[in-house]
Amino acid sequence: QVQLVESGGGLVQAGGSLRLSCAASGRTFSNYAMGWFRQTPGKDREFVAAISPRGGRTYYGDSVKGRFTISRDNAKNTVWLQMNSLKPEDTAVYNCAGGSDTTYYYPLYSYFGQGTQVTVSS
Repeated sequence: QVQLVESGGGLVQAGGSLRLSCAASGRTFSNYAMGWFRQTPGKDREFVAAISPRGGRTYYGDSVKGRFTISRDNAKNTVWLQMNSLKPEDTAVYNCAGGSDTTYYYPLYSYFGQGTQVTVSS
């Protein structure tokens, strides 16, 4: 079992930056790929970014490419999502997920955090 806890969300003006953290506990963090997803009421969950277990491969959703960066430190059991040039349409609940596949497909992940709210004002 892996427990995931996100932090770092909040209110920011358009054009600003936030860094989200996802702290893991439980089984060996370095065994798992990690992903970030986001969701707003009435919309489907959207893939944001994913990173392979050792950090060698990263993937991004089209809407965040060039603005967001996913990274991890296995010694700290933490994955981060650096979000720059934020837009009002980035407003959502962001949650992290862990699993055996580095994928954009949410159901393939096994462990999920509760999420953290990000609000971008115009």
